[in-house]
Amino acid sequence: MDERTILLVEDNPDDEALTLRALSKNNILNEVVVTRDGVEALDYLFGTGTYEGRDTSRQPELILLDLKLPRLDGLEVLKRLRADDRTRLQPVVILTTSNEERDIISSYELGANSYIRKPVDFNQFIEAVGQLGLYWLVINQPPPEARGT
Repeated sequence: MDERTILLVEDNPDDEALTLRALSKNNILNEVVVTRDGVEALDYLFGTGTYEGRDTSRQPELILLDLKLPRLDGLEVLKRLRADDRTRLQPVVILTTSNEERDIISSYELGANSYIRKPVDFNQFIEAVGQLGLYWLVINQPPPEARGT
């Protein structure tokens, strides 16, 4: 399981640290690649910009995507992922503090696999991340195309 990468798209250093700590506390030992804005996330996924030349046949098993991002917001990132054959089936979980109905609806309309509001309580957050890891990295069977095979 540890060869399955997680892409965390998060601009808030505190939320990044909290998510990494929650993954660790749940013994989710997968490599986590962190990008801090929407442009960097797309560069990583498509092997462009600072990630020019990255082997894009090896895509993350799971993308944890915040909505409120600099340069390019999470909804636009999701829209671009779903518009490209290389990433259209990639599992994307929106992990955000936004509880606005329009964000939830837009996320699902654009093809999010799940929408999770970050709990304020650390123990709840650890439990939520543990359940995410169990489902998306162990139980869920992604389509072969999503793995680049």
